[in-house]
Amino acid sequence: MPNLRLLLAYDGTDFTGWQIQEGRRTVQGVLEAAIEDLTGMTPRVLVAGRTDSGVHALGQVASLETRSTIPAEKWRSALRVRLPEDLIVREVTEVPPRFHATYSPISKRYRYLIHNSLVEDMFLRRYSWKVRPPLDVEAMQAAANRLLGTHDFRSFESNWPNNKTTSVRTIHDLQVFRTGHGPMMQGFSCHTEESGPQDFIAIEIEADGFLYNMVRIVAGTLVDVGKGARTPDDVERILLAQDRQVAGDTSPAHGLFLVQVYYPENDDEL
Repeated sequence: MPNLRLLLAYDGTDFTGWQIQEGRRTVQGVLEAAIEDLTGMTPRVLVAGRTDSGVHALGQVASLETRSTIPAEKWRSALRVRLPEDLIVREVTEVPPRFHATYSPISKRYRYLIHNSLVEDMFLRRYSWKVRPPLDVEAMQAAANRLLGTHDFRSFESNWPNNKTTSVRTIHDLQVFRTGHGPMMQGFSCHTEESGPQDFIAIEIEADGFLYNMVRIVAGTLVDVGKGARTPDDVERILLAQDRQVAGDTSPAHGLFLVQVYYPENDDEL
């Protein structure tokens, strides 16, 4: 039975997150309905990361086993006419049977986008967190550096104790930088040299896994540093405290993008 890998992008504004919820419009629900309409079979779609309500994706990955005889290269165009404008299938490929969208990833990369300007931007307000006071990006990066590596990130988790065995995660990369309008839809890292106004601040974070609301709490805490309300040393103390109450606020969902999911290059490592 073929195992298919779907690369997805979506605007999370009008979705109540990824996971199916009765009476709610969700990414999984809309996607599975389109697949059922295409194949006549009820699908079971697996996903790399169950994004929350309002969170966007540029490189979400899903997988499903199917008895359909439709070639993988035909799926994208066939689903395009069955999906709404805010959900796009970017690519469909056949993958080894052992590939599992949820359990095979080795890391994920998220981007949090902040509009740091006194002037409003009516067209990007659904895709960035508006913060008016000028933020100190160098201080934010110094604080971000304290979070690199393997730690217990309990202070940056909304619902501890969680249903997993541990709150220990490894952050491989955490960058804070000013940028222009481009990062909203750029895949991979958007850290490139640009000319013109740089009214946006991007927080790029890659880790082997994330706790509930972890990226949004990290972003909220780093913004406190950028405002001068906290210092990089404070962020290290927050990390060691293992207490959600001492960290910053959970930043709004609409500034968050799932950018990319990384899988082993060697199929034997799946």
